[in-house]
Amino acid sequence: MTAIASWPGRAEDWLDDRGKGAWIAAMVLGFIFFWPVGLALLAYMIWGKRMFGKSCNRSHRSHRHAWAAHQPSGNAAFDAYKSDMLKRLEDEQSAFTDFLKRLREAKDKAEFDQFMDDRARRRADEARSVEPSM
Repeated sequence: MTAIASWPGRAEDWLDDRGKGAWIAAMVLGFIFFWPVGLALLAYMIWGKRMFGKSCNRSHRSHRHAWAAHQPSGNAAFDAYKSDMLKRLEDEQSAFTDFLKRLREAKDKAEFDQFMDDRARRRADEARSVEPSM
């Protein structure tokens, strides 16, 4: 009996892990296959605060963890290590972001140079084809 009673909770957790899109997809499929199921899911999402609440929002969970990372633990040595490690990770993230920016700029420049070369080649071909042959 407990396995049967716990499947709605497991299904709810499974849908919560996948976000609002999974809830909406389940509702649409419910309407397609058996409309009362879709209607029940819609009612549950609205009145159970699933549609507009933060229980399906993954970013809410990540903000909670980010906030906890900056809270002191009470151990001075650990807090110093943690702040040093967070600073190092922020520096690495900044360096990686700069690297990606330079990579995108190099790719854009290469594509633009190729475009300009192709354009010059086309104009030269057009000029040769227009010249009168003697």
